[in-house]
Amino acid sequence: MRLATLAATLLAVAAAAVQPALAQQPAADTLGAIRARGTLVCGVSPATAGFSMPDSRGEWRGIDVDSCRAVAAAILGDATKVRFIPASTQQRFTMLQSGEIDLLVRSTTWSLSREASLGIAFTGVNFYDGQGFMVKRASGVTTARALDGATICVLPGTTTELNMSDYFRANNIRFTPVLIDNVEELRAAFIAGRCDAYTTDASSLASFRASQGPNAAAYLLLPEIISKEPLGPAVRKGDWRFFDVVRWSHFAMLTAEEMGINSTNLATFNESANPDVQRFMGRSGDLGRQLGLNNDFAVQVVRQVGNYAEVWERNITPLGIQRGINNLWSQGGLHYAPPMR
Repeated sequence: MRLATLAATLLAVAAAAVQPALAQQPAADTLGAIRARGTLVCGVSPATAGFSMPDSRGEWRGIDVDSCRAVAAAILGDATKVRFIPASTQQRFTMLQSGEIDLLVRSTTWSLSREASLGIAFTGVNFYDGQGFMVKRASGVTTARALDGATICVLPGTTTELNMSDYFRANNIRFTPVLIDNVEELRAAFIAGRCDAYTTDASSLASFRASQGPNAAAYLLLPEIISKEPLGPAVRKGDWRFFDVVRWSHFAMLTAEEMGINSTNLATFNESANPDVQRFMGRSGDLGRQLGLNNDFAVQVVRQVGNYAEVWERNITPLGIQRGINNLWSQGGLHYAPPMR
């Protein structure tokens, strides 16, 4: 008994000694690493029109791409200093966890389980979305409730697969999932008729339909939206200084739209007497320095990337998607930036 008591005491002392040491370990300095490297490394979807996809010249385009560029503009003063790394659905979180990428902006849904168990933190929402279904117009199907007995193409291991199962179970609808873990192969399977319907985020379905050119009219996006899918950037937990920079780079674009500031009229606000505008422009206060950035970081974001409305018009409007809930809060939408003061 005495030996057992002594062993327990020694273990308790050792644990007490180790815990402060662990608590004192420095957090990762992603911001410092990006500055030393001179480039932000951003994980994006390899081919989702409107969100992230190389154009005919190999230039990356999309709302997620612009989110990455806004962070580069804020940190490095140059929105072009980004290296885009295609991240698959299966590998995206591992790439972030391992440090292969600094930032993940890949049409990724913010959920409790991901934030609680994967060691990552979502900095906000750059696109409010929801899961939908697409069918071939020739099928005659006009509602998801008519998919009883259908085969459904879906990416495995995603919130999409779980949402689909929950929806069909709740509505007593029979279905057979067709699981393919490569999005291009999945879409090819749907086009080839290997499944009756294709399910993913409604924005991604609209992107896919738009990519079909003259054949786009052959595909119908069903009216049901069966889930909440807030999409946004994610960083590694613990590196809160970088977390703040990514978060406020996005809020800078929203705040600029609220103030009527865009990439073409930015200079006209230099002499504004409005205190909020002066702080935004970096002409008073130390908002940038508080983040570890230059005070004009928001100016660099808007000048080089644009405000949120410009980013939307450039990338999402061509897909035929209305802003809807992605409008500013003052226009009936969900986007709301905390005060920059």
